[in-house]
Amino acid sequence: MSTFRQPGLVLTDHRFDVPLDHSAPDGERIEIHGREVVAGDRAAGADLPWLVYLEGGPGFGARRFIGPQAWLGRAVREFRVLLLDQRGTGASTPANRQTLPLRGTPREQADYLAHFRADSIVKDCELIRRQLTGGAPWTVLGQSFGGFCATHYLGAAPEGLETVLITGGLPSLTATADEVYRAAHPRVRRKNEAHYARYPDDVERARRIAAHLAEHEVTLPGGGTLTPEAFQSLGILLGGGDGTHQLHLLLEDAFVPTPAGPALSDAFLEAVQSHLSFAGHPLYALLHEAIYAQGQGPTDWAAERVRAEFPEFDAARTLAGDAPLLFTGETIHPWHFDVDPALRPLRETAALLAARTDWTPLYNPARLAANEVPVAAAVYHDDMYVDTAHSLETARAIRGLRTWVTDEFEHDGVRAGGPRVLDRLLALARGEL
Repeated sequence: MSTFRQPGLVLTDHRFDVPLDHSAPDGERIEIHGREVVAGDRAAGADLPWLVYLEGGPGFGARRFIGPQAWLGRAVREFRVLLLDQRGTGASTPANRQTLPLRGTPREQADYLAHFRADSIVKDCELIRRQLTGGAPWTVLGQSFGGFCATHYLGAAPEGLETVLITGGLPSLTATADEVYRAAHPRVRRKNEAHYARYPDDVERARRIAAHLAEHEVTLPGGGTLTPEAFQSLGILLGGGDGTHQLHLLLEDAFVPTPAGPALSDAFLEAVQSHLSFAGHPLYALLHEAIYAQGQGPTDWAAERVRAEFPEFDAARTLAGDAPLLFTGETIHPWHFDVDPALRPLRETAALLAARTDWTPLYNPARLAANEVPVAAAVYHDDMYVDTAHSLETARAIRGLRTWVTDEFEHDGVRAGGPRVLDRLLALARGEL
C-alpha cells in the first residue's frame, strides 16, 4: 500500500489479487486496484463505514479526483470511500491492444474478456469487501454502467450491501441489445434537435464538415481515420450537461485556409481525437454490447443493424438532401475497429465477442422483487444513454427502490451536481424524504 495526501484528503492505494474466473478460484489470477479516500481530519483511526464507487463504462477506471471534488467531498464526510478500478481498467491488470496478444489468438482473447462483465466485477467486489470491512456490508454508489453492476449486486449478493445508490444506471432487466438501441435513437434525435435549436449555425457547419470528410481522406494526429460516421459519433457529447456547448465549440472554427483550399485545422482534429479515441478505454468498445447480453443469443453488432432502421442518421443520405446532419449516440460499430488504431488489432476479437452465444443472464428478477436492501436511484428524464422508461420499469421491479426523477441534470448529474445528488439519494435511501 502507498499513502499520499491531497487538499483535505488522505488517499491509500490498495491492490487485490482475484481469480480471473471466479468459478475456478485456483486458476489464473489478476490484480484489481482500488484507491481508498478519507477526509484528512478523520484519517487517523476513524471507524467509518465503507462506500465503494463503481464508475460508468464499461472500460473506464474510477475517476481520479484532485481533492474533494464533485460528490467525493460529500461522501468523505461520513464514509471511507473506495474508488475501484474495475477489472481491466485504470491501474488494474490492463486489457488493451498491447496486452491482449499475450493471451494468444483472438479466440483466446475473447474467452478472456468474457470474464469482464458485471457478474465478475461484483464477485471481485465481494472478495475485496471481506478483506477491507472484516465482513461488514458496505454502501455502493454506481454511476451509469456502475449502476448496472449495482443492480446485479442486489440480485447476486445482497448480504454484502448496506445501501445501494444508483445514478443514471438502472438497466432494463430483460431488454436485448437490439431493444436498447432501438429505444435510444428517438432520444438521440431529440438531443440533436435541441442542439440545433440552441446553435442554429451548427446545422451548416456540421454538414460542411461531413461533406468534406466524404470527399477527402482525413487522418487524425494519432493515426485514426476521421470518416463521416466517426464524425457523427461526436454526438456522444450530447448526453452530458455541457455536451451541447462542447460540441458547438468544436464545430465553430473547424476550417482553416490552406494553399490547397479549406482544410480541417490541426486544432480541430486534435480536439476531435481526444473525444473519439478508445486508446484509454478499449473495453468500452469491446464489451459495450455484451453488457446487454442476457442469454438471448449473440449481440451480432446490434447497434449497426438497428441503425439501418433509422435512415435519417445515414450521413450519405443526409448530404444528398438538405436535412441537418444527425449526430449519433452511445453505439459501437464494426467500423470503429477500422478507423481507430487502438482498436484495429482487436477487430477479430470484437467480432468473436459479437458472435458469442453463451452469455449468462445478469439479473435475478425474483431476488430483486424480494429485495430488502435500501436502494435509491436518480433517473434523469430523457437520459440519452439509459432509457428512462426502461429504468422506471426496473425501479418498479425492485422491492423498496425509491427514485428521484429529474430533468435538472443530464447523464453526468453525479459529477455536475455531485454533493446535492448524493445528499438526495442518501436521504431517500434512509427514509428522510
